[in-house]
Amino acid sequence: MNKKDLSERDICSKFINPAIQKAGWNLRTQVREEVSFTDGRIIVQGNLYTRGKNKRADYILYYKSNIPIAIIEAKDNKKAVGYGMQQALEYSEILQIPFVFTSNGDSFVFHDKTNTSGNLEQELTLDNFPSPETLWKKYLKHNNIETPQAQEIVEKDYYADDSGMTPRYYQQNAVNRTLEAVAKGQDKIILVMATGTGKTYTAFNIIWRLWKTGVKKRILFLADRNALLTQTKNGDFSPFGNDIMHIIKNRKIDKSYQIYFALYQGLTSNDEYKNAYKEFSPDFFDLIVIDECHRGSASEASAWRDVLTYFNSATQIGLTATPKETKDVSNMEYFGEPVYTYSLKQGIDDGFLAPYKVVRITTSVDEGWRPTAGLIDKYGNEVKDRIYNLKDYDRTLAIDERTEIVAKKITEYLKATDRYAKTIVFCTDIDHANRMRQALINENADLVAKHWNYCVKITGDDEVGKQELDNFTDVEERFPVIATTSKMLTTGIDTKMVKFIVLESNIQSVTEFKQIIGRGTRIREAEGKVYFTIMDFRKATNIFARPDFDGDPVQIYEPEPGEPVVPPDVIEPTEPEAGDPNTPEIFKPTNPDISIDGGEEEVKKYYVNQIPVSIVHERVQYYGKDGKLITESLKDYSKKNIEKEFASLDDFIQKWNASEKKEELIKELAEHGVLLEALREDVGQDLDAFDLICHIAFDQPALTRKDRANNVRKRNYFTKYSETAQKVLNSLLDKYEKEGIVSIEQGSVLKVQPLSQMGSPVELVRAFGKKKDFEQAIKELENEIYNIA
Repeated sequence: MNKKDLSERDICSKFINPAIQKAGWNLRTQVREEVSFTDGRIIVQGNLYTRGKNKRADYILYYKSNIPIAIIEAKDNKKAVGYGMQQALEYSEILQIPFVFTSNGDSFVFHDKTNTSGNLEQELTLDNFPSPETLWKKYLKHNNIETPQAQEIVEKDYYADDSGMTPRYYQQNAVNRTLEAVAKGQDKIILVMATGTGKTYTAFNIIWRLWKTGVKKRILFLADRNALLTQTKNGDFSPFGNDIMHIIKNRKIDKSYQIYFALYQGLTSNDEYKNAYKEFSPDFFDLIVIDECHRGSASEASAWRDVLTYFNSATQIGLTATPKETKDVSNMEYFGEPVYTYSLKQGIDDGFLAPYKVVRITTSVDEGWRPTAGLIDKYGNEVKDRIYNLKDYDRTLAIDERTEIVAKKITEYLKATDRYAKTIVFCTDIDHANRMRQALINENADLVAKHWNYCVKITGDDEVGKQELDNFTDVEERFPVIATTSKMLTTGIDTKMVKFIVLESNIQSVTEFKQIIGRGTRIREAEGKVYFTIMDFRKATNIFARPDFDGDPVQIYEPEPGEPVVPPDVIEPTEPEAGDPNTPEIFKPTNPDISIDGGEEEVKKYYVNQIPVSIVHERVQYYGKDGKLITESLKDYSKKNIEKEFASLDDFIQKWNASEKKEELIKELAEHGVLLEALREDVGQDLDAFDLICHIAFDQPALTRKDRANNVRKRNYFTKYSETAQKVLNSLLDKYEKEGIVSIEQGSVLKVQPLSQMGSPVELVRAFGKKKDFEQAIKELENEIYNIA
């Protein structure tokens, strides 16, 4: 056997597997081969999408289930033994794996990240691959986890899910890093994970393993929304069983349970005697998990901080998508640096989170509007004479025409895409949400007449709206389609099918902005949800330019007036919404509120109409496969990507000719951000893939498939074949003309009409001689089509 002739797979099965099995690794429970650990970034162009290449490791070795410890990159024997090391190291950084190996079947190269003495890499014979125990001991020593109790914590099994669901790699990282921190005695821990990445599922796995060891027996899970508590207890935490779990309600304390769920405002009060948490002794809980801890727990004055201070002896784990770091509030000061961070940008790059487009729209009054002298509003109040702008609209000044034009644009987008796409419109306050609902109902009167709840207001003061919240978030429920809100849907609500987010609110911070964007990041590929769109009327997406924002849109669109709405600064805070736990003062909109200031009455909000408002600016920019902004046209962008792959026209033709299957080359181009369908639509001509690339990238004449097919017929090269073979080739040429080159490369092409009517596949192949003769005839036909000598 010549090892050089073996494939990479043969090297794995004949040399690598026996070597690691001999070292004591269980191939069934500790070794996984060809592990895809990302889904591949979703690349969006127009309404089309594809996925980029997913990341795949040849081997991942686990000390125990979901505790990865080593990675092996395999190569065929024509390559050197250490050939794949750089790729393996890249993967090991992502997966946080300390031991890295490469092999070509002759030996192993071992890169030991725990070795700080200098000898990082060494070559090992096939007989000297280290055992699981050897690597695990090195790992524990490197991480100062050496006491029996600490080792028991980090080695505790994950929950065995009967459905086969296992944590994603970043969830494994988050859980394992947290348990290691607990094992080493760290009592305050924070995890930063983007919205939509499964923080609650991660928390369950952390709590399960700590509870199973008996190290943490009584646990408190704190959240800030009732919906989150029920959702958590009945969802991810259900394996614990209802007998040991309890939701604290109405400040009634029952100390007979082990796992408690509570709203922080349900445990605290401005009246000291109503502080229900003090009915527990300070050492009652061993572990407290604080969900969405950016919403207040880090503030010295917050109710959450009071609870955490009282239970100071418990280990405290904060979960957040958006840690607060300001001069007044700091998560890091309280919890320390995150033990693990998984950003929105990383989630999009990995293909676990949906990318997004941005449509930016500017109206004629956005830069400033000044009332005429003595202007009286709808309710008889004289409008104060000053210049009003975006920070004022719907906060201190409501312009009916601006609200109406926003509603028109939202409806225009939905009509052009999908009128049943789940949509959230974020407004400045409850009054604005109500007026926006009315405007949207008027714009969508046809659907509202049939379905009263097509558009609803979901705010803290509206019982009907709150009752519709479950229907809005339910994947199976079609209605409501549009929800207008101010604060209630910014965080914590799992809105899996939201495809359209409208920003008509002055966003207070990057934290709030990220929470709003998080409403759309869930992917539901089976239901057609692979990206979402943000329509921005408030310039809030300028936050994209800030370095602390960790994600970029796939497209930014600012159409000019009259163009279709569908895409080919510290902003002042808004009034709190009723029911928002962080803002106990309830903002109550009425026909204008009157307040007393210095003895004079002051109108809180003016309501004006009959003001001319129009759209003045609506631009298109793409974000490519690397997440970077592309300001040129789709054609220019595609040309650059094609030129990166092919140095010249000859280079492209050579690669095209050498490709056994053109479909594979087209797929490869898509993975590099060149979506031919979107490009074909942009060019406006139904060109073959070959001609589309030649025309766009190399300025060649744009020949249609009909032109190419006719050129082949004129050359009459078929005459060298038998009569039956000529009929087959003519039929294949007709098929190419109608459907393109990929259609004639299909293995089943001889089984479809009209070829199936000429005879069986075996009979048709026999007309050319043997199978290889038929395949050669197809290749010659392709060469004739593209006139390749």
